[in-house]
Amino acid sequence: MDHSGMDMTGMDHMGGMGSMSTETGVPGLVDVQMVYWAFVGGAIAFAAASNVLYKMVYWQRVLGESSPTPAKPKSFIFTVFATVTAISREVVYASLPPLSLKGALFRTPALGPILLVSANLLLLLVLCFYKLDPRDQWQRESIGYRTGFMTICQLPLLFLLSGRRNIVGFLTGFGYERLNRLHRWAARCLLLTATIHMGYWFANWAPYDYITVKVTTDPITRHGVTAWSVLVWIVISSMTPIRGWNYEFFVAQHLLSFVAFVAVVYLHTPAKAHIWIWIPVGLFVFDRLVRFLSMLYNSLAIFHPRNRTRGVWACKASFTPLSHSTTRITIHHPPLNWKAGQHVFITCPSVVPLQSHPFTIVSLPSDGKMEFLVQSKKGGTRRFYNHAEKHHTTLPVSSTDMGAYQGKGVAIEGPYGRIRPLRQFDSVVFLAGSTGATFTVPLMRDIISSWSRSQRPHKPFGGVQPVTRYIRFVWVVKSQAQLSWFSEQLSAIASHLESSKSSVESWITEIEVEMSVYLTCDETFTAVQSTSHPYNTPRPPRGQMEETQLGLSLTEKAKPQEKKITPSISSIPSALSDRSQPRGTCGPGGTCCCTTTVDDENAVSAGACTCTCGPSQPSPPPQIISPSTVRSPLHAAPNPTVAPLHSSIVVRTGRPNLRILIHKTLEQALGEAAVVACGPRGLVDDVRRAVVGLSDERAVHKGTGAQGIYLHTEAFGS
Repeated sequence: MDHSGMDMTGMDHMGGMGSMSTETGVPGLVDVQMVYWAFVGGAIAFAAASNVLYKMVYWQRVLGESSPTPAKPKSFIFTVFATVTAISREVVYASLPPLSLKGALFRTPALGPILLVSANLLLLLVLCFYKLDPRDQWQRESIGYRTGFMTICQLPLLFLLSGRRNIVGFLTGFGYERLNRLHRWAARCLLLTATIHMGYWFANWAPYDYITVKVTTDPITRHGVTAWSVLVWIVISSMTPIRGWNYEFFVAQHLLSFVAFVAVVYLHTPAKAHIWIWIPVGLFVFDRLVRFLSMLYNSLAIFHPRNRTRGVWACKASFTPLSHSTTRITIHHPPLNWKAGQHVFITCPSVVPLQSHPFTIVSLPSDGKMEFLVQSKKGGTRRFYNHAEKHHTTLPVSSTDMGAYQGKGVAIEGPYGRIRPLRQFDSVVFLAGSTGATFTVPLMRDIISSWSRSQRPHKPFGGVQPVTRYIRFVWVVKSQAQLSWFSEQLSAIASHLESSKSSVESWITEIEVEMSVYLTCDETFTAVQSTSHPYNTPRPPRGQMEETQLGLSLTEKAKPQEKKITPSISSIPSALSDRSQPRGTCGPGGTCCCTTTVDDENAVSAGACTCTCGPSQPSPPPQIISPSTVRSPLHAAPNPTVAPLHSSIVVRTGRPNLRILIHKTLEQALGEAAVVACGPRGLVDDVRRAVVGLSDERAVHKGTGAQGIYLHTEAFGS
């Protein structure tokens, strides 16, 4: 059949673009499109209903009557919901171990997204071939039309999943960054059906040697091949290696490719199919317009009388260089509000023009400032760091100087990011690797500040009472210099809790917070250090240290009804497993890296984690120091760039055993617990597998009494 000879503007004789076959029972082209969107709409509605139920659970916990176990389901309905949720989480969170091939490590995503993408792909293939025989050469034309119409009807979904101001995210509670992963897979599904569409038309023309003629003489065919080529480029250029290679280039070419793709698809398709093009164009324009207006409102001083003295910009940023090529960006008194764990896009025309970068906010609104820690890689982040190094000597050193300091004008878009409120969980575990602490520290601070706010005479939101009673915070860093990023905030948390306990506030006696830092690579590990270096000193038993420095008896601490703030007061970082000797390997630049996994946090180390890297010589065996006099260099802060850490913050060398850490928290939990992890992909994958394994092992909500586990992860470069 001559494709170019068809009337593409009016196909009413085909049942309103209906079936290309005279066989009975074969659905029309529009019919299969409606079936597809019925399934997509049903999936979105299901996720939205689940989100509403989660919100009901939250308000039931924080507004409910006083109970020793508010995070534990009590009614039959909530118990059933918790059981179904626990079972589904084990499936959704599950992932395969990493695969090693010729030295390269391949990690698989979680099973949840895989199932969702597979269901979408299966639905598309079924609808593309339903009631049609792909082996029948006389039905190739019908399949070509069917797959073409199935391809174009996917465009709205592609754009629903891509926008930052996202209606799907609003309904389902997922952040745009999570939906964006589904957006990329939806584009790959679109490419697959487009390839099948083109392939069947080529197969229909091939017996007559007609492919070259159609491509060179028929505008519709030429536009179709062009659209397919642009789509191939969009999919390939959206893969992680290219996005990571140059993000600015990726964004620019992605927008241009999108415009070109939509234009040629419009020329390729009949008029009655253009509705599937105008819908995504409308979604795109809406998203961009709302984002632009929001950025103008956040950034221009004309909308904020208090900030008009700053000139045109409502937000002025200062840049401070930190260790490990990290830049601290500070915006004092920003004219917008945000929640812990959210991020914004920052544009600084005077330093990095025509670029916008997403950064996690490490401060809380109550701090009176918006602060970011930006690790420089290349491009815009490197320019930020270079600017900070060049101008940091001119930064204000007091609040008086701050008034005269103008800073650099910045435009802010956001905030973005969604996570279930953590104050509804009985116990929360925070696990961070390197700059992942920019996500976990503000979340922990938010819970602790909610404890204080809930004690006010007039409680916010009519009496919201946080139910969290235990927090376990773990931060894994390579060097002690990185601790300067959050040493003040972590020490302030510990001091606040300690002073609250000493003031005999009733609410604080129910709270327990434990904070640990693990050092994996540091120059202090090298054997050139002297024998008296505290890193080379074994840590005394945890109970003995607590009894010596806090004066608390172990019997009192063991009483379940009289919980106190008893964070581990240990200062020797080498708390390694008594089942394995400390192991060290030389990292880049001759730095010693401790590869030992800490299984037993209370064990006394049998040795130190040392390496003979570079010109260093082996050191004598470590000395044993009295528990009452041991102090970590991090607590004493001999390095002027590292602020002193509070004595309750445990510092260890090596890597934490994530499964054991999480298991200990779950064992003492009196209700649903949350595990929040942010860091490298390997850390996040290990946490996910540990949570799934523990949930299955403990038979969560399956008659054992074990409570649910909520998991939220953020991985670098995902």
